[in-house]
Amino acid sequence: MQPSLSLNEDSAATVGDHLRQWRILLGLSQELVAERANISLPTLRRVERGDTGVRLGSFLAVTEVLNLTGRITEATDPLSTDLGRLRAHLLGRKRAKRTTQ
Repeated sequence: MQPSLSLNEDSAATVGDHLRQWRILLGLSQELVAERANISLPTLRRVERGDTGVRLGSFLAVTEVLNLTGRITEATDPLSTDLGRLRAHLLGRKRAKRTTQ
């Protein structure tokens, strides 16, 4: 019986698999994506497996080659949500308010 993956590992594996699927749909080989992303082939394989130890820069280089960086940026933009727009005034602060004890 295989140990269950943590939520973080499961999400990483799903994202890695989605990147692999995009690469295949675009008709790009692993070798070509690795070359264009300026990463090694083993690093690309780790990205596609969802290895959580991969550098963020390597991950983003792959998304750039696959033309997905804009979609990821949009997905993580807090101002694209109702909560983010509602609390946008908090983003101008350097620090969070201290709570009194």
